[in-house]
Amino acid sequence: MSERIQALHALRAFEVASRYGSFTRAAEELALTQGAVSHHIKTLESMFGCDLFERRGPKLRLTEHGRLLAQELKVGFKIIENACALLRQDRYGLRLKAPSTLTVRWLLRALDGFKRIDDNCSVQLSSVWMDIDTVDFYSEPYDCAILLGNGRFAADVESFKLFDEWLIPVCQPDYMTQAQPELADLRQCEFLHPSPDRRDWRRWLARMDALDISIDKGQVFDTLDQGISAAQQGLGISVVDLTLVSADLAAGRLATPFKHAVATGDGYYMAWLKSSPKARQMLKLREYLLSQVPPLAHKDIHYLYD
Repeated sequence: MSERIQALHALRAFEVASRYGSFTRAAEELALTQGAVSHHIKTLESMFGCDLFERRGPKLRLTEHGRLLAQELKVGFKIIENACALLRQDRYGLRLKAPSTLTVRWLLRALDGFKRIDDNCSVQLSSVWMDIDTVDFYSEPYDCAILLGNGRFAADVESFKLFDEWLIPVCQPDYMTQAQPELADLRQCEFLHPSPDRRDWRRWLARMDALDISIDKGQVFDTLDQGISAAQQGLGISVVDLTLVSADLAAGRLATPFKHAVATGDGYYMAWLKSSPKARQMLKLREYLLSQVPPLAHKDIHYLYD
């Protein structure tokens, strides 16, 4: 039995080291010395009769045998974690990861309503800034996530689209003096960019066949929410997700000078592991969130697919 336990410790050390590609990082997470992690790996290599890592100076790379073992252990340790989670105090609560702008603009309000109708299922929300939305359920402490993407998830992940991303320019109602501005009028505007790579303006202008309009100028932000806030203050014109500014448009805090919304092909997806013991709670949350998505019924907006 002692040998089996030691083997389990060694497998855990290998799984963490394979994730980080570093014995040092693995030692920090497991509260071990680097030498102890190295010893565990050598024990496994001796047990299996093959190398698990290629050692090239300070860098570690998995061998083919190591990659196969790491892949299976990642799933196996998650199953163990899920089994232990069932005995924790909050058996029905959900740990949810979501991007910061979605949280501020829609999700917080929706979750407050969910709490009112189902106080048996608590949701612990972590609002996270992500340039590209991702989650790793095997290494991050979340049961589910809402992410902006194309919907292509791993085979072991269940996902469901909540709503599509539609990009449209917005500004303060009196920012543009023209009653019916032309695309060429954008050249006189201050561009507000919700991301450092300026990808959203580029996608919208491409669909409008207006890539000759330079987007090199203007203020660059880290989040969509910052671009929306700047537009509300009259500092320029930003391109945003139509669903996330529905309340601002209805209240007259923002206006859409150009009436074309462009579908990017991406959407906001709720995702979780198919093996999760909390799938029933997540299905309940998903159904409620779907009921809270604002309808795309904005006056005079033309919807174009990218």
